[in-house]
Amino acid sequence: MDPVEEKISRYIADNILFSKHGYPHPLDASFLENGIIDSMNVLELVMFVEENYGFKVADEDIVPDNFDSVTLLAQFIRRKQALKV
Repeated sequence: MDPVEEKISRYIADNILFSKHGYPHPLDASFLENGIIDSMNVLELVMFVEENYGFKVADEDIVPDNFDSVTLLAQFIRRKQALKV
C-alpha cells in the first residue's frame, strides 16, 4: 500500500472507526455510501489533511470527488502537493 493511502486508512481506523484491526474496507469503498464516515467525520479528515500534508483545504475542495474514499483522498492530496512544487 502506498504511504499516503496507508496513513489515511490508519487515521480513519484509529480515530473514526476505533478499530484495533486496521481499516476493514477496500481503499476505493465510498465513505458515505458504505457508512464509513459521516459529514462530521469529513471535517475531521479535512483537519487531518491540513495538519499532515501542509496545505489548506479550500471549501470548494470538500466534495465527494476528493473526500469519498481513501483512494480519492490520496489522489487529492497528491494533486495538491504537486501544485506546491
